[in-house]
Amino acid sequence: MSKQLETMEIRTLGERRGNPRLWIDGDQAMRGGFAPGVEFNPKVDKERCMLTLEVVTSGGERVVSKKIVRDREIPVIDINNSDLLGMFVKLGLTAVRIVVKYHRIFILPIASELRAMERLERLKAKLDAGEPLLIGSFSAGIGILDRAAHEGLQAAGVASRLAVANEIRADCMAHAVERNPVYDAKTILLTAPMQEVVFDSWLMSQLPKLDGIVIGIPCSGASSAGRSKLKLTHPEDHPDVGHLVVPFLAAVAQTSPAFVVIECVPNWLKTASASISRSMLRDLGYVVHETVLNAADFNMIEHRQRMAMVAVTNPLSFDFDMVEVPVPQEHCFAEIMDEVPLDDKSWSRLDYLKDKMIRDEAAGKGFRMCVVDGTATKLPTLNKTLAKRQSTGTFIQHPVDPDLLRIPTVAEHGRAKGIWTEMVEGTTQTFGHEVCGQAISVPPWIAVFKAIGKTLISFKESATLTFSSFVRPELKAA
Repeated sequence: MSKQLETMEIRTLGERRGNPRLWIDGDQAMRGGFAPGVEFNPKVDKERCMLTLEVVTSGGERVVSKKIVRDREIPVIDINNSDLLGMFVKLGLTAVRIVVKYHRIFILPIASELRAMERLERLKAKLDAGEPLLIGSFSAGIGILDRAAHEGLQAAGVASRLAVANEIRADCMAHAVERNPVYDAKTILLTAPMQEVVFDSWLMSQLPKLDGIVIGIPCSGASSAGRSKLKLTHPEDHPDVGHLVVPFLAAVAQTSPAFVVIECVPNWLKTASASISRSMLRDLGYVVHETVLNAADFNMIEHRQRMAMVAVTNPLSFDFDMVEVPVPQEHCFAEIMDEVPLDDKSWSRLDYLKDKMIRDEAAGKGFRMCVVDGTATKLPTLNKTLAKRQSTGTFIQHPVDPDLLRIPTVAEHGRAKGIWTEMVEGTTQTFGHEVCGQAISVPPWIAVFKAIGKTLISFKESATLTFSSFVRPELKAA
């Protein structure tokens, strides 16, 4: 008897005389050996939310009927019974998956719905037991977003640990392991391009199911500067990072987290990648929420804006209105400045940049340096190339000699974003400004994850799951 898969089809549940109805006929039935007159038994497995139809040689409860189409007998299996199909209706399912093997037909929820049910059950069990939720991070950098996630969830009373971290740069991964407390001995480190990780079926089979996934989508293609520099028609044209939404969504599908968090530049929300993400996450059983976070609303002097997309499994109830915003307070740059000696070698006249600025102004170009001092209450966005002393960079004016300038120190850059001091102290200027410039402003994201944590606590306290173990059936062994 062949055990190979014959067909798989998704069909809508109908209704007749107040009962759910499912109609299986034609080639789909024939390929399973369900010819007209064949007897079969239906078997309901409520634990696995599955109805099985199995051919028997005699004494079957049901018989395959027929209809005549162009002088041909066409097999018909007409199920119009609440006892057999009611479990699907009770779960709110409007369609089911029909898997046909020889002499057996399996009727069960659509795979995406089954995964959603399974991850909710897994989430509820962990929250009830007080177990840490397993978080996966992709394009992790040195894990600044990961640490914000951990602290935000913890502030809401939800324990978590970083189970998986993926980062293409070995220097960033090594730095995270050394400096970031959310990286522990059990964290699985995947130092490779994201697509090499996600499309390695063996490797993905070794990873645990995750409860949450976070990613800082690389912004080189979506940022205005990146698109202009490479003359990109579409952000997705970026040769290195434009396509990464594909492996990321594949990672979500394979690890089935209860929630997903994406951060990037605000322009990303207008990209094809964002549109694809919205639709694909919806089809995977998530409800998608999005906004733009402004660090100024969290009393940060660097007014960095980042988009936030949060996708939660229905019925988790999240809304960005839940994010707590502090009472407005004005701060100045002097509060986070380092004491740099007046004769330190970091001070320079930077005449070549001043001359360039004059030439650019004469040519009608908008390029100019931004010069600040300790009284500044707002800093422009400090980027990853700050160490290069570019003509559009941010510079600090000498307190005595106004002709002398310096770039912010790495520590100052970190404080402007609320990054934990120990994560960036002692780094080189190039590496330090790179990892800070690519990072989030921390306080808004701690607040976002605290709101997610509150959502999870509310789910724990109010959810009554009507299923016990929605595990995908081992059809190969059937």
